[in-house]
Amino acid sequence: MRTEVPGYRDQRGPSHTGANRCNKTGSPVGLAPEPGPPPTEPCCHSRVLTALECCAPCDIVSLSCRYQDFHAFDLSGATRVLEWIGDKGVFVAEYESLKKNEILHLILPLRLSVKENQGLFPERDFKVCHGGFSDTSVFDLKHVPDTRLLVTTGLPGSYLHVWQITEDSDVIQAVSTIAVQEKEDSLWPRVAIFSSTTPGVLHGVRLSSLRVVDLESQKTTYTSGVSDSEELSSLQVLDTNTFAFCCASGRLGLVDIRQKWAPSESVSNGRGSPGAAGGRWCAEVGGKVRSPGPSVAILGSNGQLCLLDPRDLCHPVSSVQCLVSAPSPDPELLRVTWAPGLDNCLAISGFDGTVQVYDTTSWDGMGSQVEPLFTHRGHIFLEGNQTDTTPLVTTHTWHPHKPRTLLSAASDASLHVWDWVDMHASS
Repeated sequence: MRTEVPGYRDQRGPSHTGANRCNKTGSPVGLAPEPGPPPTEPCCHSRVLTALECCAPCDIVSLSCRYQDFHAFDLSGATRVLEWIGDKGVFVAEYESLKKNEILHLILPLRLSVKENQGLFPERDFKVCHGGFSDTSVFDLKHVPDTRLLVTTGLPGSYLHVWQITEDSDVIQAVSTIAVQEKEDSLWPRVAIFSSTTPGVLHGVRLSSLRVVDLESQKTTYTSGVSDSEELSSLQVLDTNTFAFCCASGRLGLVDIRQKWAPSESVSNGRGSPGAAGGRWCAEVGGKVRSPGPSVAILGSNGQLCLLDPRDLCHPVSSVQCLVSAPSPDPELLRVTWAPGLDNCLAISGFDGTVQVYDTTSWDGMGSQVEPLFTHRGHIFLEGNQTDTTPLVTTHTWHPHKPRTLLSAASDASLHVWDWVDMHASS
């Protein structure tokens, strides 16, 4: 006998339709609108911002030339998750403690889904395709490719949570949990997904607890088997047999799960090396990991950024100082990402309310300061920010197929979609 699961719209109340929701301030997603007389005209769910809305008058001309597109949205709560599903959908999730946190599957506005700017479109807001609620904070979320499954992690970190996007309703439903080997009150497990006919969940809090669990059978198929207590800051699956890890200390490694634990590792050997300057670190490997050249980027909480060749992780190809005003106030939010559609281009965030884009083509040597190719300041300057403190960017991600389009989210629950102009190329 089949058990009917209440729809996500039923959990939100009768005014939720599963799409095109706006709150009482006219925001695109979040709480359902309060009861009242119907509006005389449609809510403006998103805004295509002009220079006047974002900047001082003296910057109007420069700003209007710097963006091909700029859309601003308000979520019901801040997110640290921007996880793509295809090239038109993205997941967001709240991360507050001591409350139910919303997980949403959003569909991009049509204007942002087309390959070229083709004029005006009637739909200018995100559509809520599916939704659900987590009893724990959600610090990271991974979609399992070619399935309707999601894996989330956060605090408390005793379990990973597995979710299913239901086919016959708009619900994101919890289906199972995966126990975490090492349970620590203040630390949460990092997660990555091995995509294959039998998907595996790579996770761990420290190197000693690293393991791969078969998602279907929940059997452990790989463990590090070491007693190393180094805390992890990021995990990344590179192919069907290889993953990369980055420790909070700046230690890097590439691991082949077909072999016993014998990672190709970085060793801090003085000036310019990741970890030599202290602080907390995160890393990302670019798409050309098998090609010669620096495809590993590692970012420190003081703004130091190192590029490494995966064939020699002990000797950085370059080590530069990014143009940040101060060390990150919350190093857990540090993020460095390679642009999938641009050569030698990456973005960083987690220091303030900006996202900086850098061209690494001419980087060489150690210790030089570099200027960003582009800086997105919309989370700082957007009108209507009533908080006493400047919002902090919580995460960002590149669009899978639009080379210069990024999504970024901030601690004030703002969500921006922006397509930047390369002024150097234009000139």
